[in-house]
Amino acid sequence: MSVRIGYKASAEQFGPRELLELSVEAERCGLDMIAVSDHFQPWRHSDGHSPSALTWLGAIGQATSTAVLGTSVLTPTLRYHPSMVAQAFATLGALNPGRVFLGVGSGEAMNETPATGQEFPGRKERRMRLAESIEVIRLLWTQERVDFKGDYYEVSQATIYDRPDEPVPIFVAASGPLAAKLAGRAGDGFICTSGKNPELYKTLLANVEEGAAAAGRDSTQIRRMIEIKVSYDRDLDTAYKACHWWSALALSPEQKEGIEDPIEMERLADANVENAHTRFIVSDNPQDVVDRISPYLDLGFDDLVIHGPGTDQMRFLEQFSQDVLPALRTRAAAGVTGGS
Repeated sequence: MSVRIGYKASAEQFGPRELLELSVEAERCGLDMIAVSDHFQPWRHSDGHSPSALTWLGAIGQATSTAVLGTSVLTPTLRYHPSMVAQAFATLGALNPGRVFLGVGSGEAMNETPATGQEFPGRKERRMRLAESIEVIRLLWTQERVDFKGDYYEVSQATIYDRPDEPVPIFVAASGPLAAKLAGRAGDGFICTSGKNPELYKTLLANVEEGAAAAGRDSTQIRRMIEIKVSYDRDLDTAYKACHWWSALALSPEQKEGIEDPIEMERLADANVENAHTRFIVSDNPQDVVDRISPYLDLGFDDLVIHGPGTDQMRFLEQFSQDVLPALRTRAAAGVTGGS
């Protein structure tokens, strides 16, 4: 598969109009994909944002012409019923043929509990809900009339009337081995994030392949997406300071799990600000950035979604596209053709 390099549209950090302008600029700079986060509440209360991803995707589809658009990631289990997700993404796919993907994951308490009043389920139930929701979405996209009654969802005599000629690809996010197997069994793509133990990625990718094999699927047809956190700036001090807004990402999963209030998340993050840079590639050297991204290409990732953390995204996009992107494309092409 050819390598695509994309832009992470951080809906937690920017309001809808500014995010639209930034994403249009990302396409103008030559990036191939725009992946928007889908939050009901942001990581930070005092200076956060949380525009509706579904509404925003409709706008960015009309404001761009070539970039592939999708969520990284949306949770189609509590805040959204899977039938509503199926309808929304069928419409997006019809409006933007061949340019839309649906990225799904098992969710976070901060987004699901405040919006629904429901208790946030444990990991096993969240994974089972996600698997069932994917089944419902695919049925609605491929059958004329759907009756379904599962453990968590039910639809009766349901039809999606407007849908694209080819169903929208579903990418499944996973940070653990069982979710990665689900991506292999049921996904057209797999999503994870950078900056973790290198052995984890080998495990996750192996489990994607195992899940695909168990379902009789060809794992080479499953795209492998990774959000790569890059704070690049020609001034190194600026690159380090740009990470501070995202210090919540440096918290452990145990520290974050179950937190429902952005005020509390912000408090924990601010107490951890000295570690904010640890999840990012931080550099003022373009070749250093390419070299540190290269291991992900070697692992077989073919969709690289670049997440720049700074508040001045226009500056980041200009410098990254001029300094890093050409060399990164050269390195990606070498990897596809068998280079090192």
